[in-house]
Amino acid sequence: MSDDYCASGADRPAGASLHALDATGEAGPPYAECVLCRKPTEYPESHKGITLCPVCEWQEAQRTACSG
Repeated sequence: MSDDYCASGADRPAGASLHALDATGEAGPPYAECVLCRKPTEYPESHKGITLCPVCEWQEAQRTACSG
């Protein structure tokens, strides 16, 4: 399976903060980067542990699911 579903994050300047836009277009709090693709996650920067964006989280769940 290909891991092309996530961008490399190269389109964002180095050091740019991750402020996601909410439904009104307002910037929200800074969000942690996905450890695989560097896109903003649903978790705040203060979240401890491995943070994955929704796409990578779903893909990881697919890879680790029981196939039996």
